[in-house]
Formats: sequence, structure tokens, C-alpha cells
Amino acid sequence: MDAFLIGAAQVLAPTTLLYMLMGSVAGIIAAAIPGFTVTMAIVLTLPLTFAMEPLQGISLMLAVYVGGYTGGLISAALLGIPGTPSSVATTFDAFPMARNGEPGRALSLGIWASFFGTIISTIVLIFAAPPLAIFAVKLGPWEYFSLIVFALTIVASLVGHSLQRGLIAAMIGLAISTIGTDPMMGRPRFDMGLEVLVAGLPFLVVLIGIFAISQLVSEVEDAEAIKTGEKLVQGEIDFKTWAVMREVLMRPVNLIRSSLIGVAIGALPGAGGSIANLVAYDQAKRGSKTPEKFGTGTPDGIVASEAGNSATAGGGLIPLIALGIPGSAVDAILMASLMVHGISIGPRLIMDNADLVYGMFLAMAVSSLMMLMICVLSMRSFLRVAEVPKWVVVPIVLVCCVVGSFALNNRVTDLYLLGFIGLFGYALKALDYPLAPLVLGVILGPIAETNLRRALMTDPDWSLFVTRPVSLIFLIAAVLSVSWAIRGIMKSRKQTEKTEEPL
Repeated sequence: MDAFLIGAAQVLAPTTLLYMLMGSVAGIIAAAIPGFTVTMAIVLTLPLTFAMEPLQGISLMLAVYVGGYTGGLISAALLGIPGTPSSVATTFDAFPMARNGEPGRALSLGIWASFFGTIISTIVLIFAAPPLAIFAVKLGPWEYFSLIVFALTIVASLVGHSLQRGLIAAMIGLAISTIGTDPMMGRPRFDMGLEVLVAGLPFLVVLIGIFAISQLVSEVEDAEAIKTGEKLVQGEIDFKTWAVMREVLMRPVNLIRSSLIGVAIGALPGAGGSIANLVAYDQAKRGSKTPEKFGTGTPDGIVASEAGNSATAGGGLIPLIALGIPGSAVDAILMASLMVHGISIGPRLIMDNADLVYGMFLAMAVSSLMMLMICVLSMRSFLRVAEVPKWVVVPIVLVCCVVGSFALNNRVTDLYLLGFIGLFGYALKALDYPLAPLVLGVILGPIAETNLRRALMTDPDWSLFVTRPVSLIFLIAAVLSVSWAIRGIMKSRKQTEKTEEPL
């Protein structure tokens, strides 16, 4: 109790709260700009914490962290462009809902789902950090590869109207992930002798090109609509915050399931929100009584995606606090911030610095409240995007995409890749190929390859993938996932045939 009170006194100090408020605003704005990720915002914040007290600095970074996971929702809902990789699945239903005349409802659903997801992950973090962290550390490359195989089965639920086209898109994504430097040997491969491909295709460049550039090109297809000043999103800018809060709470199973998925995936080093939001969305679709509504603007899709990705914030701190192992790049930066102040990270962190750990728990909860307060108070300003004509929005967003892609590695060649990938994504979209499986392949491809090769380098025996219990569980789950998806597709086809027969 004494340690908790000491930590609470530091976190709730006026100066610390002011820093956290500024950090939350910065995180939301940075994540709302396509290309400016949560990691980039945290990196820019790190030098500012060197002159602060340890808990004060870590509280500031946690505020940026929590705000960043929610900020990507804004561009995903209003522009159809995921602000961060962890908001990819949010675009599937938030943007259609905004296009159907309910942009305020789409934003409110995502904000409340993010808030509750963060709170749930903080509760789990407090009570389950040691056992979950020990479980995560015991997983080897065999288990990680099987987990990624299971995650790849999400493709079956994201294929859209054509299973074949969805699988082709996923294979293209996996192929793109192999271009560049070999992750294990460091040798160039599949660059076709082109200097622009030697460094590979950066994931964020692919993400921005596939979603942002292709979407922007689609918006300017109709010249007459541009001339008449047509808005990007139609509908009223009004929103009903408390009614939407009740709407989110009326989906307790989806909310809690998605949050727990985010916590579990966040606790696995190297996974993160980009996987959690897709897995949570997939499980919500499979558990829904009306899966055909997903992708058309259903609230369950928004709740699942945002609760899943926001819950990874608390999940990622589990191995960091309990064992000193960062769960993601952002957690590694948080760990560096503590080490700069001479605090040793590891199993004795809770014993030696209990006030710091309890302060971090409280800072997570306070950050989520600040995020909610900022988003609710400024939502009307965000929704003003709905009143701006396309001819104004499109070039501004395009400039942000270009700046974000260049800032990633400071390479002009990335801009060439951005343009080419954007046109390629537009062509796929015009041919009715789903883009989500392609992005999923790009995200999971490198992780799957690295862990497969690491497992075989450790022991060339393939049977270990099915003899190790956790790995076998993930593989069985993958088989069941594919079987369930195929069953759903066949059932949908039969219903379509029955409907067409009388006609």
C-alpha cells in the first residue's frame, strides 16, 4: 500500500498530469497522420524524458503510447486510411459506417472500445503479469511459427466475394515480404538487380500505398464530383457519446474477448497491435450471428478491432515488467527510458521498485481517461473533415502520406515505391481483389519466415511442430479456423443459389 501511494503521488502530481495531457494529444495527432506511427512518436518523446524523474518520464511516454493506439482510428474512419498498422481492421467497418452517413457514431464506437480495451488490459496487467510473462517467454520459434500460421488463416475470412482472389492477394503479400535483405543471412534477394529494391519494401510504405494512395485515386475518379465540391464523407457531424457508450457495453462478449486477445498477443514479444486487431476482428466475425454484415459498417467490427489493438498496450508491458523482455519496439524504448535512469529491468523490478511499477499501472489508467476526454471534447473538430470538399482533402492527405513515407527512412526511393505500390493497389481494387489479405501477408510473412528458419536451425526435426503441445494447439486451431471459414463460404453460396432459383 505504501508503494502504491508513493507511485500515485508522483503520477497524480500536477506537473506529471500536464505532461501526460500533452503526450496524449501528441500521440493522437501523430497516429492520425498516415505514416507517423506510435513508435515514431515515442522515439521523438524519449529525449524529453531524460531530465525528468523516472516515473514522470515513463508516464509521459505511456500517455503517448495509449493515445497513439487510438489516433489511428480517426483517419481510418473518416478517410478509409489506417493511420497506423494497428488500425488496419478498423477501416473495414468504420469507413463504411462513416460513408453511410454516421461518421460521429463510427468515431465514438472506436474511442469507447479503445478506452475499455485499455482499462481491461490494465486490470489483466495488474493481476496476471507474472504467469502470462512466464508463459510467453517459454514459447520457442516452433510456437511462434504455428501462431503465425493460425493468424494467416484470417485470410479466409477477409477474402470478400471471391476466395480465389483473396488467396491470390495474400500470396502477393507474402511474395512482397521476401523482397530485399534476407532476415537471417543478411544477403540481398529477389531485388532483380534494381537498386530501389535492395533494401526491400518497407511495410509502412506498402501499407500507405495499398490503402491510402489507392483510396485517394479512387476518390478523384469522378471529375464532375470534384468540380461540384462533393464531400469525402456524407452525413451529419453530430454524435451521441453516451448512447454509443451504452452501445459498446451492450456487446460485453465481443468487447472482453477482443481485449483478452489483444492482451495475449501483446504479451508475445514481436506480435503487437498490427496482428491483434486483425485476429480480434476475425474472431468477432466468426462468433457473430450475422457475419455477412461485417465489412458493411457493423458496430461489432469496430469494437473488436479497436478493443483488440488498444489492449496490446497493457499486454506488451507484461513481459517488460515481469521479466525485462520488451514485447514490441515501443516497449523496448520504454525499457531504454528506465535504464537511462539507472533502473535495472528484470524479475526484481517489482521487488526493488514497487512504487515505479504501481505508478505505471496507474499511469495506464490515467492515460486512457485522458485519451477519452481529449477525443470526446475534440471529436467535433475531427468530424469537420466531413465538411471539407474532396478537392481540398485529397491533396492534403497525399502530402501527409508522402512526408510520412519519406520520414520513415529518409530515402527518396521510398517515394518511387509508394507511387508504384499505390497504383498497383488501385489496379487490384478496380479488379475487385481484396486488399486486406495482401497487407496481412506483408505483416506476417517476415515473422513466419524468421521463426521457421530459426526453428529449423535450432533442430531440423520437422516433427517438433506437432510434438510440442503449444505449437500443436496453434496448428489445430489453424485447421479448425480454415474449416470454419470454408463452411461459412459454402453455406453462403448455397443460400445465394436458393435465392436465385425462383428468379
